[in-house]
Amino acid sequence: MSGVSRDQDVDIDLGQLVRAVWARRLRILTITLVGAGVAFAGAKIMSPQYRSETRILIEPRAPAFASTQQVNDAGAGPLMDELNIASQVQLLQSADLLKKVINDLKLYNLPEFDDAANGSAMSSILIKLHLKKNPMENPPEERVIDAFVERLQVYQVPGSRVIGISFTSKDPKLAAAIPNAMANVYLSTQSGAKLDSNSEATRWLEPEIESLRRKVSEAEKKVAEYRTSHGLLQTNGTTTFPAQQLNDISAELTRVRGDKANAEARAQAVRNALSSGEASDTLPDIMSSQAIQRLKGTESGLQSQVSDLQTSLLNSHPRLKSLRAQLADIRGQIRQETQKILASIENEAKVADLRARELERQKDTVQANSARAGEDEVGLNALEREATAQRQLLETYLVRYREAASRADSNSSPADARIVSKAVEPVDPYFPKVVPIVVVAAVATLILSAIVTMLAELFSGRALRPIDASAETIETETGAEEKIAPQAAPVAAVRTTARASMLAVVGDEEDAIDEDVETAAEVPEDDNEFSVASVADYLTGSRTPLAIAISPTGDDGSAATVLLTRILADAGRRVILIDMTGSGQPTELMAEDQAAPGVTDLLCGEAAFGDTIHSDRLSDAHLIPQGRSDVRRAMRGVDRLSLLLDALAAAYDLVVVECGAADVAGVSRLTRSRDVEIILSLPQLEETVFVTLMTEFQAAGYERVVLMSGGEAAEQRLGQAA
Repeated sequence: MSGVSRDQDVDIDLGQLVRAVWARRLRILTITLVGAGVAFAGAKIMSPQYRSETRILIEPRAPAFASTQQVNDAGAGPLMDELNIASQVQLLQSADLLKKVINDLKLYNLPEFDDAANGSAMSSILIKLHLKKNPMENPPEERVIDAFVERLQVYQVPGSRVIGISFTSKDPKLAAAIPNAMANVYLSTQSGAKLDSNSEATRWLEPEIESLRRKVSEAEKKVAEYRTSHGLLQTNGTTTFPAQQLNDISAELTRVRGDKANAEARAQAVRNALSSGEASDTLPDIMSSQAIQRLKGTESGLQSQVSDLQTSLLNSHPRLKSLRAQLADIRGQIRQETQKILASIENEAKVADLRARELERQKDTVQANSARAGEDEVGLNALEREATAQRQLLETYLVRYREAASRADSNSSPADARIVSKAVEPVDPYFPKVVPIVVVAAVATLILSAIVTMLAELFSGRALRPIDASAETIETETGAEEKIAPQAAPVAAVRTTARASMLAVVGDEEDAIDEDVETAAEVPEDDNEFSVASVADYLTGSRTPLAIAISPTGDDGSAATVLLTRILADAGRRVILIDMTGSGQPTELMAEDQAAPGVTDLLCGEAAFGDTIHSDRLSDAHLIPQGRSDVRRAMRGVDRLSLLLDALAAAYDLVVVECGAADVAGVSRLTRSRDVEIILSLPQLEETVFVTLMTEFQAAGYERVVLMSGGEAAEQRLGQAA
């Protein structure tokens, strides 16, 4: 029987549960071995099941004679779509395909696919009790299909266009034959669907092609008749006769106008030479005249004779006079020849002008004819467009018809899928796996046996323990438990704002505190609300970001502060303790490395902020140890500590500063405001010390002052944990 009363609060003793399981370990082990043996025997009794798998790749396929463009067009279709792959999975599970496989392999003759005909006694009982439907009410074909579907699994391999077909059977040969048969039937069905599509295409295209041929012939006949009746004869296949004639006249007119302009320019050049008396032998028309060339030669000879005779004869000599007369006559002839050339050029200009006028008249006539032809071409173009459209459609139908006709053979229309992995006859059974079944059964039996043992221990009451509200239970790392006896502290925490206001109004602080002390002394020992756990509950509820712990009696009070920090951390709060004591007691209790950098190193500038934060070796709390630097030199920068506290308060739920036996002046230098919790860690209350501290802190403006007892017990327990 348990020693727990009915109305008493209880807790589960986990240690007792573990001890109970360990005490019955032989029984649990025996049950586990029996369970493993039963599982082994059952696995051996079970009929082995074999599984094999065939894999099909869905991809566009075309015959070898298909063009590259056709293959590309086929590959751009919906075969790559995920929905299409899912549709092929459903097609492989269709009733028609399954029926064909069942009939091909004659599965309806196998007892494996008609278990209902050879039902068990238990199944017969369930049917008679109307707890199970009689499978014999279904047709035999439906029963075979149901058994087939139960053993079949068709799925898409993730991230690919591969479909897996797996089948489970008692016969390994059948397990391999069925997936292969399903794949073959599926490919045959797909190929047959293509053949049907090609046959339907040829049947539909034949009359359409004949109709289009008649329409094309009629349209081309209309174009020819219209062209003849309107005189729109083509010269080079694209241009009509009036348009070609207009182009020729325009080209000839341009040439004649150029000749006219050229003749006029040549004539003007000759006139200018004659009127100015300049030498005309530089002109092309003059230089090209044979008569002028001969006269020029004669003139040159006479001029040479005159020059020679002037050196020996006088100017009045008859010989010179005769030569000069001949020279003047020659020059007159040259001028006459030049006039003839000018007249010839002018005649060329006149002829060109007459030719240009005639061509312009012809051009106007042809333009009128071309305009009428342009109006007639509107109707011609409409007839040609109709004929072209009919011709293109006929050509397209002819191409499709030839393709469909060429694929009428079964080998010319492969299915859009191929087998990439055929099912092979399995050697090892898929089920049962003896070793995994035995292992799982043994583990399950072990766990269930342990749970049953624990439940029996709980129901008997031996694993329950009473909870003492007046004492605090702490479990050490060794698993042992000890109870810290409640302190008979006669003094409570005096920490409310109303109380401070009352003291200020009355003006007699000493008397008010004495009254509180006398009231607190009346508190019974089993209702100690000033224990470490009570202070932890108060700090959790107050949500204060900063708490200053004062330990007037030294290390025993510091030990209680360490315990308070660990309790808060175990409660799930992010808490950090800063060791500002002179003895370094918190550092000794919490730090793994006693020489780790701490607050003094930070204040002296010998360590970075992040390097001073360490984890508590026994809890989730954090610690900034005392440090290794000189304390006096560090205290010169203690004013900067308030900035450190603000930064830590933003990162943690609670910052606890253990100041040891500090006074009010020292505490005031740490905080910028008075909105903090002051914890007086007094294991043994001395009224004089308490009254003095209360008076000093209230006078300094600190209204929230908390008394915490239990320091000596805490120091003992922390020493055991260490």
